[in-house]
Amino acid sequence: MKELKLIAGNSNPEFAQRVAESAGIPLGSCKIDRFSDGEIQVEIHESIRGADVFVIQSTCPPVNENYMELFVILDALKRASARSVTAVIPYFGYARQDRKVKPRVPITAKLVSDLLHSAGADRVVSVELHSAQIQGFFNCPFDHLFATRTLADVFKETHGSGDDFVVVSPDAGGVERARAFAKAMKCSIAIVDKRRLGPNQAKAYNLIGSVEGKKAIVVDDIVDTAGTLTEGCGVLKKMGAQEIFSVITHPLLSGPAMSRIEESEIKELWVTDTIPLSEKAKASSKIKVATVAPLVAEAIRRIYGNDSLSTLFEVK
Repeated sequence: MKELKLIAGNSNPEFAQRVAESAGIPLGSCKIDRFSDGEIQVEIHESIRGADVFVIQSTCPPVNENYMELFVILDALKRASARSVTAVIPYFGYARQDRKVKPRVPITAKLVSDLLHSAGADRVVSVELHSAQIQGFFNCPFDHLFATRTLADVFKETHGSGDDFVVVSPDAGGVERARAFAKAMKCSIAIVDKRRLGPNQAKAYNLIGSVEGKKAIVVDDIVDTAGTLTEGCGVLKKMGAQEIFSVITHPLLSGPAMSRIEESEIKELWVTDTIPLSEKAKASSKIKVATVAPLVAEAIRRIYGNDSLSTLFEVK
């Protein structure tokens, strides 16, 4: 009978351990080391011949190191005669480079998909892609999981739901995500009209919908330098929002992000554990964490058992 194995990279070991505990499966023995010049060395310390192996590796900063580590692990597993290898990538790095926005630039998300396939991935699982069409870059099965249900359930347990709230999309591209969250919250939505000036630079101009007198919840997939987020929250405050919360799946929180958040109108920033938080973020009273480890563990169990994943996508 085929065997299920879990292997973890070094990018987010705490998350991998939570997934293993939720799945009721111990993490496999894998040693990941570096040569003196920085080259990655991987050794699998148990037999995985004929096994279905799931490699948990979030490609968060340092993104290039974590991707290369994942590629080497995948190659090691393929050469050790694994029956199938699934790359479980909670945060999919380079997802924001999913199309040509000007001449002579790469589509790096497509490049990464090709590299994953070449390295040996038979299947890929990820959480809350920056754009869902990235699934089309892959020539293997891709399971796209959504954190909306998990975040909405945790938020409702803490703050309730209903017409007192309004869910806000920070741009037109996030409307579908905002609509799903609003369905769970049983409230209306609004959209911030944003013009991007350059990488990590954006200017919020207008608001479609009303937030006056309501508790606004800004929903997005990634918070990086938090410039777009905090500026958008400033607009919401000027438009009469009573309180402002934010719900984000992937907390990159790079550069000036934490100082901007601490000085902003945001009352609470809810994130998931797809990316490990810095010590400064952990110490912040504004940052609240909801784990998606049970979601990922359930997806792994269903993929291994050839069961449907569709019920995991339903937002109640």
